[in-house]
Amino acid sequence: MEQERILENLAAAVVDGDQDMVRESAEQALASQMDPLEAVDHGLSQGMAVIGEQFELGEVFLPELLMAADAFDAAMEILNPEIKAQKKQITRLGIVVLGTVKGDVHNIGKNIVATVLQINGFDVVDIGMDNSTLDIIEEACEAKADIVALSSLMTTTMPAQKEVIDVLREMNLRDRFLVMVGGGPVDQEWADKIGADGYGKSAVHAARVARQLMSRKG
Repeated sequence: MEQERILENLAAAVVDGDQDMVRESAEQALASQMDPLEAVDHGLSQGMAVIGEQFELGEVFLPELLMAADAFDAAMEILNPEIKAQKKQITRLGIVVLGTVKGDVHNIGKNIVATVLQINGFDVVDIGMDNSTLDIIEEACEAKADIVALSSLMTTTMPAQKEVIDVLREMNLRDRFLVMVGGGPVDQEWADKIGADGYGKSAVHAARVARQLMSRKG
């Protein structure tokens, strides 16, 4: 019950943009011996999902979104050392080029996806926000990526995920990369529709899917 309350508090603190509360809750999570990734996945990320949906619906605006992101980052400053301390020496599984698509100027969620992918054995090339299709493809080619991971926070930028896949096909490069998509408004149905290889509904789930894709790739 105590850990459930901590997770609820982490989520609420992110939604409220309350850095003091989120730091306190993150400390409590570690003191209770909670897996720090559970605190991220079932606490902080739940809060980000709520604020992302509110932003999409026009119920909150950019200042609230930025406050939530700052609260998320404040908690991660506390949780990250423990996450890294628990990291085991594992075989590197592949290279992931990770970024948000054109028109999407956020890094909410993306940074923690990068961290969790690294913990799970991937080398991550984080190309940041608002990337054009050709820039994404150029980065993937330069990095010799195995996976291209595309994030969208807003429904208005989701078509850019499809564009990346379409252009890869046009350039005869589609078979070179596995493509994963994610972000608040993205779901499995959309991933299937645009021909993506995988969909991550959360950071931990994205890492699991990435590992599965690489195991099939052999």
